[in-house]
Amino acid sequence: MGKNDLFSGISRNVVLLGMVSLFTDMSSQMVFPLLPLYLTCVLGAGAYVVGIVEGAAQASASMFKLVSGYWSDRLGRRKVFVIVGYTLSAVTKPLLAFANVWTTVLFVRVVERVGKGVRTAPRDAIVAESTDQRYRGRAYGFHRSMDGFGSIIGALLAYILLQSLDYRDIFLLALIPGMLAVFFLLFVREEDQPVVERTSSMAGSFRDLPPGLHLFILVASVFSMGHFGYAFLLLKAVDVGLPDQGALLMYVIFYMVYTLCTVPAGIVSDRIGRRPILMTGYLLFALVAGLSVMVSSPTGVLGVFVLYGVFFALIDGSQRAFVVDLAPPHLKATALGAFHASIGLVALPGGMIAGMLWDTFGPGMTFMYGSVLAVAALLMFTFVKD
Repeated sequence: MGKNDLFSGISRNVVLLGMVSLFTDMSSQMVFPLLPLYLTCVLGAGAYVVGIVEGAAQASASMFKLVSGYWSDRLGRRKVFVIVGYTLSAVTKPLLAFANVWTTVLFVRVVERVGKGVRTAPRDAIVAESTDQRYRGRAYGFHRSMDGFGSIIGALLAYILLQSLDYRDIFLLALIPGMLAVFFLLFVREEDQPVVERTSSMAGSFRDLPPGLHLFILVASVFSMGHFGYAFLLLKAVDVGLPDQGALLMYVIFYMVYTLCTVPAGIVSDRIGRRPILMTGYLLFALVAGLSVMVSSPTGVLGVFVLYGVFFALIDGSQRAFVVDLAPPHLKATALGAFHASIGLVALPGGMIAGMLWDTFGPGMTFMYGSVLAVAALLMFTFVKD
């Protein structure tokens, strides 16, 4: 596959939004991989606090994703929501430098995720509206890969800076790439969308989505309930004896694998369909979780992070593209908002359960919990109609 074939169908807007995500994730990954280590090693919090903070961060964004998606469709405007969301995230992350107790970390993390909630559905709708349907999976894959490149750079910066700076200094420096992201966003051209004239409420708009999409959102939510995420994999890396810097390198490797695989995953989903890609991803996560129970060495943890990167590449863009595939044309942002809101709402109870299982029964129970729910979601997926 030639270079032109690989990037054909990628529009100017998608490239610009990719740059926005690159710099935003550079900022985020200078901060977020350090938080589980900062909470446990510096502030002395337990694993259950990591679960609460990460779960609350995702859940706090949930309703804003639904609200911003609904109003973006209703007003026929996307960009204003995207600008507000990215700006809020950029200016709040550095405030973590002033946190001395875990509750302050929780508050700042929640506010920062509100920004993500405001921007996500309208931004994903711009990607869809700026792309020919034949290349939708590729466009989302490209966008997620730019996100991944930013994450690699941010995590590497965190690793390098941690050698000579403390956590708080790194949190402050995260402001710079965050504001660069907002600068690139100013050049995105928004196409006029028809204003949707309707009297139905937000709940009514959600009911207007097709049954197959409702079921897929339920499937994705069940899966997300058990998707413990990288925070617990970082704790596992420390648990097997790696220092903080070693755990960060594992995180970088994960994002390198993810970034290399996400565009090919999107292209394949365009050619063979989203369903087999997503089902393979869910199955691979169940395997990752099962392996995480057994590994007890840095080499084993490395293998887990590599497989986790492949899994995340398979589902991250393809889930969004599948939602757009199933949604009515005038409800794209509403559908994306409902999807993001639903998987975010289960993040708080899911994170709390994962953290409590870790503290009470050990890491193995956290990973078994994730594996069981992944298998349950995979079985439910067989009933989703395209």
